[in-house]
Amino acid sequence: MTFPDPTTPSTGELALEDRAALRRVAGLGTELTDVSEVEYRQLRLERVVLVGVWTEGSAADADASMAELAALAETAGSEVLEGLVQRRDKPDAGTYIGSGKAQELRDIVVATGADTVIFDGELTPGQLNALEKIVKVKVIDRTALILDIFAQHATSREGKAQVAYAQMEYMLPRLRGWGESMSRQAGGRAGGAGGGVGTRGPGETKIETDRRRIRERMAKLRRDIKDMKKIRDTQRSGRRRSEVASVAIVGYTNAGKSSLLNALTGAGVLVENALFATLEPTTRRGHFEDGRPFVLTDTVGFVRHLPTQLVEAFRSTLEEVVDADLLVHVVDGSDVNPLAQINAVRQVVNEVVAEYDIAPPTELLVVNKTDAASGLMLAQLRRALPDAVFVSARTGDGLEKLRSRMGELVEATDSTVDVTIPYDRGDLVARVHADGRIDATEHTESGTRIKARVPVALAASLREYATF
Repeated sequence: MTFPDPTTPSTGELALEDRAALRRVAGLGTELTDVSEVEYRQLRLERVVLVGVWTEGSAADADASMAELAALAETAGSEVLEGLVQRRDKPDAGTYIGSGKAQELRDIVVATGADTVIFDGELTPGQLNALEKIVKVKVIDRTALILDIFAQHATSREGKAQVAYAQMEYMLPRLRGWGESMSRQAGGRAGGAGGGVGTRGPGETKIETDRRRIRERMAKLRRDIKDMKKIRDTQRSGRRRSEVASVAIVGYTNAGKSSLLNALTGAGVLVENALFATLEPTTRRGHFEDGRPFVLTDTVGFVRHLPTQLVEAFRSTLEEVVDADLLVHVVDGSDVNPLAQINAVRQVVNEVVAEYDIAPPTELLVVNKTDAASGLMLAQLRRALPDAVFVSARTGDGLEKLRSRMGELVEATDSTVDVTIPYDRGDLVARVHADGRIDATEHTESGTRIKARVPVALAASLREYATF
């Protein structure tokens, strides 16, 4: 017989005062206070109030989720004025927080001068519409916020197309009219002779026209993404043919993945203390402690409740995870709840791997930012994650151990060769230099003699030139 956890309140035990109040979360405000009124109006960003519904877990978990939402809002360029949390057993079906609390939220919006309300969850189209009618300012949810950040940070053609597709997929069921502007029809003579051929007839509403255009745009984006995926597949298959070990860096957003890529390969990619600074996969070449080469790919960061639309849109990017020989799972050791980050990342990775019906790649946990983490947190993580490697990509501490551990987990797929390659086969010499590890080179009368360790497939191609 099992007994309920006494620390977890049942639905009926929720404190009435908790259920009846919007609790302010301290320390989330980012409003400027050291500038004049004129300067303030010039600098003014989008002013937002954050709202969350706490349905499970502890108060600390709820506050951590709101703090992350505040960081997301700031990354999107907003100024956080207030953070509010309501304790409920489940979100209200009509307005997420209940009609009475929605009216209280309206009062807070008026008092703070906010122009946007961001909810820490995904709102249904009905909830979104009902809330905007009550609070009378723009209302968005966590999904729309993350999509907006991705849209700001995407730089490549593929990244922009993926984000645009995800935004349209999210937007399509949420299109709604404002007054009569979205319900006018273009039937009859389309308002006069100016309508022209093709506009007469029963017509369609403005909102139907928008939906049709969005569907047409989505169909084009699907074709574009499919074509770009072929290019990425070709590049990836080329790396597989070379039999160079493939390592993918995965982890929570802002865990230090790009910093680790730079530290291990000298890549020099963008490193920024911001959420979702990396949206485009970056692949660089590195070497294990024993000299074997590998390719290291930095992937897009994950976050709790990563929108389904983004997982779908970034499918080709996430396929780097599927093809990897090793996953280096980077964890932010200075975060307040790094174990929750690990669970969020593993959930997304498992979803991606499950679609291909293959065993997940070997995972190596790497706790980063040890220079910024507290001694107590590191001690707790060492007990909870005994197989993890602890590093600081900023200071370089622990990187040698990490490189050595990576080499241990990736099996050697090369062999030693001693060959004399004719001078007219410079292509083979180039492949040995590109994909192998050269031990010695000598120029003889019959060709270039090379002693090296090369991938097994390349060794087979060189067999006829073996030196006896």
